Amino acid sequence: MPHDIDILIEDSRWQDADLPALARRAIDATLDHLGLGPAELSVLACDDARIASLNGDFRDKPTPTNVLSWPEEDLSAAAHGAAPRAPRPDPGGTLSLGDIAIAYDTCAREAADRAMPMGDHVTHLLVHGTLHLLGYDHISDTDATRMEALEVEILGKLGLPDPY
Repeated sequence: MPHDIDILIEDSRWQDADLPALARRAIDATLDHLGLGPAELSVLACDDARIASLNGDFRDKPTPTNVLSWPEEDLSAAAHGAAPRAPRPDPGGTLSLGDIAIAYDTCAREAADRAMPMGDHVTHLLVHGTLHLLGYDHISDTDATRMEALEVEILGKLGLPDPY
């Protein structure tokens, strides 16, 4: 299914990490696994300083993090434990999902700490961020179990190991 993924690379190290290919692979796999599409979303590939600023502005946590997501629409379930509701397409049939930001420094550090390839870790985080756009979260244990199980299924289809 064709998905429109707008990628803005602010930190050139993401080019060397082949973020555009990783993003398309991870996002397409996530949306296809859930039977969704066509969809549009954007990815900001930045550094720790930029994501810390965004984290401070939007979550009142002015520290770096690996990935942030801003859904176009709140799809989260009204009560935890229930699955998110399905996104509604626009009149042309496209799902507008929102934005993801991912920080190079934190991702590289986490991948090194876990002795895993950077590409595998970034793929996982982009799957994770896309699921957040779709209303999945990990606030409650039930929600976390549901979200992690989906991540493991999607990553498995991509030939990647269980990150948990």
